[in-house]
Amino acid sequence: MSTTTTRTGAAAGATADYLDQRTGIGTAVKTFARKIFPDHWSFLLGEIALFSLVVLIISGVFLTMFFVPSMAETHYEGPWAAMNGVEMSEAFASTLRLSFEVRGGLLMRQIHHWAALLFMAAIVTHMMRVFFTGAFRKPREINWVVGFVLLILGLAAGFSGYSLPDDVLSGNGLRITDGVVRSIPIIGSYLSYFIFGGEFPGQDLIPRLFTVHVLLVPGLILALVGLHLLLVVLHKHTQYPGSGRTDTNVVGYPLFPTYTAKAGGFFFLVFAVIALMAATMTINPVWNYGPYDPSPVSAGAQPDWYMLFLEGALRLMPGAGTEWVIGGYTLSLNVLIPAVVVPGILFTVLAVWPFVEAAATGDKREHHVLDRPRNAPFRTAMGVAILTAFTVLVLAGSNDIIGAQFSMSINDIIEVFRVLFFVLPVLAFWITKRICLGLQRKDRELVLHGHETGRIVRFAHGEYIEVHRPLDEHERWLLVQHEARRPLEIEPAEDSRGVRRKGYGRDRLLQRLSRLFYEDRVEPVTPAELAAAHSHGEHDTIAAPERNESTRLVGTATGGSGSQEGSATGAVGGGQHLVEPETGNPETDARNR
Repeated sequence: MSTTTTRTGAAAGATADYLDQRTGIGTAVKTFARKIFPDHWSFLLGEIALFSLVVLIISGVFLTMFFVPSMAETHYEGPWAAMNGVEMSEAFASTLRLSFEVRGGLLMRQIHHWAALLFMAAIVTHMMRVFFTGAFRKPREINWVVGFVLLILGLAAGFSGYSLPDDVLSGNGLRITDGVVRSIPIIGSYLSYFIFGGEFPGQDLIPRLFTVHVLLVPGLILALVGLHLLLVVLHKHTQYPGSGRTDTNVVGYPLFPTYTAKAGGFFFLVFAVIALMAATMTINPVWNYGPYDPSPVSAGAQPDWYMLFLEGALRLMPGAGTEWVIGGYTLSLNVLIPAVVVPGILFTVLAVWPFVEAAATGDKREHHVLDRPRNAPFRTAMGVAILTAFTVLVLAGSNDIIGAQFSMSINDIIEVFRVLFFVLPVLAFWITKRICLGLQRKDRELVLHGHETGRIVRFAHGEYIEVHRPLDEHERWLLVQHEARRPLEIEPAEDSRGVRRKGYGRDRLLQRLSRLFYEDRVEPVTPAELAAAHSHGEHDTIAAPERNESTRLVGTATGGSGSQEGSATGAVGGGQHLVEPETGNPETDARNR
């Protein structure tokens, strides 16, 4: 046994040496193996997207072997008796054969579909995490754009794959797509002829969608995923704020062996969950819908969740008075605005946000420590507002199901959602921003006065004072480490000679943008404020040990050197709180270690 092991090790070493001498792979492996990655559950969202993509590729290769991407007419004869003798396309017939005749075919179809839904959900939630924590800041603006393009390609992959079976449901979606394309002024009709190969539905659509779905989009996705991961390695991973974590280090685990083992195990967990869902929950039963026929439109027909917002926007748009004929051309605003303008605005805002925020901040430094969402109120409120509008559109895309389930008028539902689409995002923005500012004020109070203990002390002269427990240095660091963001200051419009300064208009615009971001803010606690808050006037003799300990931690918590803090200790504070000596917290100490 030992001889076999020795021979195996020698063969592996010889192979590795052979590859290293010809490719230099040893240097790359050593560099990647030593790469440090922080440990936080939210970082798994990106891994879920990556592992779902792997499952999609594996299951997609299987499906490709049996699917026939053809719109040629045939008559079905097979085990699904309800469809025997029905005229249909080869694409739909091969989907039925794949579902009922190929061993494991239905399971693989459902694995593929559930993995696609999970892939899109992971991308969206991953981008939400990046957005709310400010992980898109310099030097990661390009990586944000790469992730945004991956989101668009995911939508294209999902829509093209969803349409391949050529059933009634997907055919109705393609018919809507044809209408959306035709609503584009001037080029709409030509673009529709190019996509469908003639008048809808044509004879070339399924083969073209198949090429897009299995070749073009996956190739672009794989290339961009590789670029995305390369940029993550080059820039090093972001990390959540905490004591000992700065923009110059990464606190976590090495890629090999710790992180590699965790990632490998997590891949099989993701695969297992997708397989369990596919085995127990039916999705897209095309045999119940039947082959595509332009005449029937079934009730309760909704696309997959990631396209449902587009369906909802179309359903909410009024029809009367929105079609104009200009110069012999019909301008269909009832389709153009909800299906092109609204998604265009949404996606444009997401794509350019890092550059807009960088302009509003005027900060050109690199950032590797993430923001707490409460410390960026405008960004957090805007993200919640966008998600609220998206949710309203998703619910509006299911208005017929809501009406049927709750016995409500579909017209009333539409009217309510039209109002909510404009009111709820504004309300969500205002409430979220107020909550963030309130949480910042709470953090200030905690840093200045500590945790309430519920213990009241009475002095000899009759005064009552509540005893507070000071924060430990790790907790204090988390609450004061963020930077104070203020609106940009610009030079005057005219110089000393009264000549108007060049670029003043641009600077003025950036200043207004900066005020929109940072005019409402709560300043973080300064060392002088902390020292003053812990100076209790006439109660110094009682609180001196506790105050001195807290003052000693000021330099640690704020990164200060100590000279200013020392001079600030003489300032007299309010004398409203008595600081209780800090007691050891085993749970906190274990976490910090």
